[in-house]
Amino acid sequence: MLKEFDTPALVLNLEVMEKNLRRMSTLAKESGIKLRPHIKTHKSPYIALKQIEYGATGITVAKLGEAEVMSRHGIKDILVAYPIIGEKKLERLKALAKEVNIITSLDSVEVGEGINRVGTELRKEMQVYVEVNTGLNRIGKDKENTVELIERLAGFEYVTIKGLMTHAGHSYKTKNKEQLQEISVQEGEYLVATQRLVKEKLGIDIPEISVGSTPTSYMGHQVAGVTEMRPGTYVFNDGTLIELGLIDEKDCALTIVSTVVSKPDRNRVIVDAGSKTLSSDKGGFNQGFGLVKNKDVYVSWLSEEHGVIESMDVGANIQIGEVVEIIPNHVCPTVNLADELIGYREGKIERFIQVEARGKNK
Repeated sequence: MLKEFDTPALVLNLEVMEKNLRRMSTLAKESGIKLRPHIKTHKSPYIALKQIEYGATGITVAKLGEAEVMSRHGIKDILVAYPIIGEKKLERLKALAKEVNIITSLDSVEVGEGINRVGTELRKEMQVYVEVNTGLNRIGKDKENTVELIERLAGFEYVTIKGLMTHAGHSYKTKNKEQLQEISVQEGEYLVATQRLVKEKLGIDIPEISVGSTPTSYMGHQVAGVTEMRPGTYVFNDGTLIELGLIDEKDCALTIVSTVVSKPDRNRVIVDAGSKTLSSDKGGFNQGFGLVKNKDVYVSWLSEEHGVIESMDVGANIQIGEVVEIIPNHVCPTVNLADELIGYREGKIERFIQVEARGKNK
């Protein structure tokens, strides 16, 4: 059916996606924790609702724009896993908080002040997750400074500390499953230790312990006290997860269908998917910008409209006019470049899925 698509196109195997949804839902249930997936991977209300159908208790978004899109489609339990600051954003948060159960995240008093002001104006409790650094060294403080922060946040009348959260994004850089398991355990243990320290020093009970990242989620969570996980990539999977040894090619639900447009020599072929289709973000992928499915070669480099495959005698196996499937190295930014996904089942197109939250970076 590949020749049915005008290329380049993002195509989605609905059966594989649904299998991925079942797998992660089962992992969460077996670990005894809630699943709150991050929709930044697909940015589609249709797929977010599918995740809820398969057992998710709510969703995670990165930005208010994504939350606004999801809210319009009836999703009412949303975590914004990003600090919200600035008058315009606080006005939008206020509007959302009137309609849905919105949880925000922070790692500073300054952000807490704005959240509290929204709560004061609405006369409504505003739930927050406090982000803790467990090794990525992005947002979040260490245990001791988190305790100090929570002590100050506790003075805000309309701020309720619902949970502690982290994102172990450094898991994408691991070399083997042993390192991955170590990070998975470490992120949970560090959050639980922080929760315990807050209770000991401040007498404050924090009910939710929320961990993130698909790689650590695939390892399962054996740490007692973890209550929630927020994987995103698992819905489609990608080349990085193949490289980590967590999944196989057959587990990748989304591929880029692309046409070979040139073969300048026997060691180089060109496809019509460049950096405007395949993201130039490598993520944790080390061998190029996408794996050509069933060909055992990678997209070597990108210009805006050209994907270049350089490999010994690659031209002997790939011909001009041939349609190939490419598994993206990092699927999240790849999807954000597209208007729609073409969903198919058993070799037939079933639906066109709009990426309604694409570009919602505010």
